[in-house]
Amino acid sequence: MKLNVLKPSVNNMAARVFVRAANLEFTEDDVWGKTRSPEFLAKNPAHLTPMLELNDLPKGAIWESCAIMQYLSNKHDITKFYPKSPEQRATIDSAMFYIIGTLYPLVARSTYPALGFPQYPGEVGASDADAAAKEAAQKSAVAAIAEPLDVFHKFYMDGQPFIGGATPSIADMRLAATLEFLAVVDYPLPAWAKTYIADMEKSLGKAYEEPAADVRGYIGYVKSQKK
Repeated sequence: MKLNVLKPSVNNMAARVFVRAANLEFTEDDVWGKTRSPEFLAKNPAHLTPMLELNDLPKGAIWESCAIMQYLSNKHDITKFYPKSPEQRATIDSAMFYIIGTLYPLVARSTYPALGFPQYPGEVGASDADAAAKEAAQKSAVAAIAEPLDVFHKFYMDGQPFIGGATPSIADMRLAATLEFLAVVDYPLPAWAKTYIADMEKSLGKAYEEPAADVRGYIGYVKSQKK
């Protein structure tokens, strides 16, 4: 089993945390600068990471961090991070879809300009708009992050330390990783979110620390270049 990753990416970080926390046997390939190569595109025409390569898969590979975590949980019966109860899974799945459908697009619009990542076609930041319009769009996205964060705190956690309840779930891995990017714009995380990230790191140990160090290291480098 091989995981193809871009180490500075929080999308990749979620899957990287999972395979370590689940104690799965895997190899990891940093494909920075290689995702548009003919060899990579032959396996993954979407040129996205993380990409899991495994002969058991119908096409030999899948991408999307949440799909990778769900698949490996199902394949290896990892109920610790993805309980078998349909109701518990429904909550975890809902949280993950809310991250990738609502929260992460706001995080991307807020942080990609600072990170030096290209923004998505159709976004103000990727358009011919002037610098003032792009800055206004970025500030608007930053301001909008507070609402989905509050939803996670009040609805998905609802007094519990994690989305998964007393222990982290795959949705927590995706959420905690996503929040890591906000440091590049010095986003003022609410106290509960700071505690949440610390609790994730404490609960998962090195499985969280190693991938997080790559993301944090890149953010630190980016910020150092602006001084």
